[in-house]
Amino acid sequence: MSDTKPIIMWFRRDLRLSDHAALSAACETGCPVIPVFIYDDLVEGLAAAPKWRLGLGIAALQESLRAKGSHLILRREGQALKVLQDLIADTGADAVYWSRLYDPQTVARDTQVKEALKSGGIEARSFGGHLMFEPWTVETKTGGYYKVYTPFWNTVKNVGVDPARATPRDITEPKVWPTSDDLDAWNMGAAMKRGADIVLPFVQAGEKAAQGRLSYFIDELVDGYGDNRDIPSVDGTSCLSENLALGEISPHQCWHAGHRAMQEGKRGAEKFLKEVVWREFAYHLMHHTPHMLESNWREEWEAFPWKTDPDSADVLAWKQGRTGIVFVDAAMRELYVTGRMHNRARMIVASYLTKHLMTHWRVGMAWFEECLIDWDPASNAMGWQWAAGSGPDASPYFRVFNPDTQLDKFDKQRDYASRWIAQGRSNPHKDALAFFDAIPRSWGLTPSDPYPEPIVSLDEGRKRALAAYQDRGF
Repeated sequence: MSDTKPIIMWFRRDLRLSDHAALSAACETGCPVIPVFIYDDLVEGLAAAPKWRLGLGIAALQESLRAKGSHLILRREGQALKVLQDLIADTGADAVYWSRLYDPQTVARDTQVKEALKSGGIEARSFGGHLMFEPWTVETKTGGYYKVYTPFWNTVKNVGVDPARATPRDITEPKVWPTSDDLDAWNMGAAMKRGADIVLPFVQAGEKAAQGRLSYFIDELVDGYGDNRDIPSVDGTSCLSENLALGEISPHQCWHAGHRAMQEGKRGAEKFLKEVVWREFAYHLMHHTPHMLESNWREEWEAFPWKTDPDSADVLAWKQGRTGIVFVDAAMRELYVTGRMHNRARMIVASYLTKHLMTHWRVGMAWFEECLIDWDPASNAMGWQWAAGSGPDASPYFRVFNPDTQLDKFDKQRDYASRWIAQGRSNPHKDALAFFDAIPRSWGLTPSDPYPEPIVSLDEGRKRALAAYQDRGF
């Protein structure tokens, strides 16, 4: 223990000990370090699955800190600034460190916190780590920000990425630990209801699980990643989005592992690196054009005649996996059972909702936010706007995926479809049946229900979307 004043290490979406710039800096001072997680209004505002998954991540971080002889202090007493000021008064701390985040709400909160703490004589320092490249450091040759992914990739692919930091050897304890809430009392999974027990087996929470995922992917899967990443029935992707979203692993760690694999000649490694940078691109755009989280990135799409009722019969059928389109329905049921959805399937269901059903991307984005355990504000918004055609780098906006031909191409044997759709099968897959255990009872759905007819024919839906594009002069 040290007699020097403690540093408050404010954890947020950086739930790890390794490659953690803020934590390392705090530990290197030799001062006592008090790790803290604050349940404030931004946490309260999270949707069901992200909030529940955050709770699991916090629990895993608690265990990691205990193993290092430290503790995670939990506080839910109001605004983050007030909690930090109370902790400073209680502990005598004279510094607060944290990792930067980039969504507008968090930036506004953190700016207020930093200004208030500094004005009170408290050292307030923010560090990188959630991204490899700070969004303001990557510019075009003319000094602007990148609006298209490929030149962004070409710019950053040869830029040196900081090496990953080791886990601090020691985290010095304070003489007296401040009081802490009990995590169970926060009941962060309340909105998940009975679905939590169904989704839980598909979760791999915490830093140790994330590192195991990365190692397995690099050792066993990355060589075939380029071919297998589009096959939803195959274990062909890293699944690290769940852990990256909460900072249980850093993008630097993913990058360096992928880069080593590329140097070893593993075929899919460069494609994996491109996906890591795709995440960076989403944050780059969110920083420079934060309106993308709420409104069309391309202003000319404001007049597009999308439907906006989140409770319409068509939207409900889409949410329930009852559109009568096999690929769409299988994907929506996978989402409800696992809290995730294969990336190829995400494109299909987003295209179907925004084009065949002519429904606003915000409706779909909100449902994904409700259901995804890997929810990420930048990636979710950019993915939906990319699929809808209203966003950056939409390629091309008038593309209307045909879910049936996509199913024939990427699920030839119908392994994915049969795993997630129970109707019409004499011996349904357990995961297909789990969907009916997870959904709200008010939906009144059972495995014995007949499989629905398409709510709109694919040809009719495509023609309707293309006609709307033409009418609006796109």
